[in-house]
Amino acid sequence: MGVMRIGHASLKVMDMDAAVKHYENVLGLKTTMKDKAGNVYLKCWDEWDKYSLILTPSDQAGLNHVAYKVEKDSDLDELQKKVEAWGVKTTVLPEGTLPSTGRMLQFNLPSGHEMRLYAMKEYVGTEVGTTNPDPWPDGLKGSGVHWLDHLLLMCEMNPEAGINTVADNTRFMTEALDFFLTEQVLVGPEGNMQAATWMARTTTPHDIAFVGGAKSGLHHIAFFLDSWHDVLKSADVMAKNKTKIDVAPTRHGITRGETIYFFDPSGNRNETFAGLGYLAQRDRPVTTWTEDQLWSGIFYHTGEAVPSFTEVYT
Repeated sequence: MGVMRIGHASLKVMDMDAAVKHYENVLGLKTTMKDKAGNVYLKCWDEWDKYSLILTPSDQAGLNHVAYKVEKDSDLDELQKKVEAWGVKTTVLPEGTLPSTGRMLQFNLPSGHEMRLYAMKEYVGTEVGTTNPDPWPDGLKGSGVHWLDHLLLMCEMNPEAGINTVADNTRFMTEALDFFLTEQVLVGPEGNMQAATWMARTTTPHDIAFVGGAKSGLHHIAFFLDSWHDVLKSADVMAKNKTKIDVAPTRHGITRGETIYFFDPSGNRNETFAGLGYLAQRDRPVTTWTEDQLWSGIFYHTGEAVPSFTEVYT
C-alpha cells in the first residue's frame, strides 16, 4: 500500500516550557515521553501511536522534519528505489533513531524540506480505547484536538529564475510516493504555473500542501476538530490563554475546511481544522483556482488578501 498517512512533525521551539504548555493547554495534546536530549514527544487523544509531535530545543523556530507512516516495513525498500530513481538521495536510519520508532527512510524534497517514512511506532492506544468506547474522553484540555491532520510547506518559487519547487514537489510526491493531486492554484500569463497544490493519500482533501514563497519553510501544522462549533471554541480557548491569533475563525474555499490560524510561543503557525470538505478520490476531478480568485480560495467569506498569511512563516 505504501504511504498511509501523516505520522508526526518535528518542530524547533525556543522555549520548551512555554511550548509544552501551549500544546498541552491550548490544543489538548498529552506529553508521552521526554528524552535525554531535552526533546518532548506528544500525542492527541484520538491517536493510537505513541506520538505525533516532537518538540526540540533550538534558538530558532521551524520544521526539523515531517514523517509519514507506511503500511509495511518492506514498503520502505520499494519506496527507496522509487525515490532514488527520481534522483533524490536517501539514508536509512536504524530502528531507535527516534524513540519507540522503527527504521526510517530519510530524504529531502526538491524544496529542501526533510521527510521521513517509517512503518513501526509503538502502539499505546487512544484515550477511549477500542472496546465499547465513549465518543470522547473525560478531562480534555483546551481545544481537545483529535489528531495531527496535515501540514503546509512553503516552497521557493522564482519564475524569473526558473525556480518552482511547488511544481517539483508535486511531481515528486506523485511519481515517487504515489500521492494524488486534489486542488491547485494556477498563475502566470498563461494561467498554467502551479503556485500551490494540495495532495492526498487518504480520503481527506489534503495530507500535505505546498505553496510558493520567497524561500522554503514551514507554513503550518494542522490539527483536526469535529465541527465548526469546535473551531469557535478553540478561538475562545486561545483568547483565554492569550495565544496570538493570525486569522480568526473562517472558511476556506480550497478544501472547504473551517479554520483558525494561530502561533505557538516560538512563532510556529498552527491550525485547528474542521470539516472533511469532500471525499478525496483518485478519479475525482482536480479543483483549480485561478490567480484572480486566489484569496477567495484561501478565505472564502471575505475574499480579501491577508499579506501576513503568505509572508510570515518559519
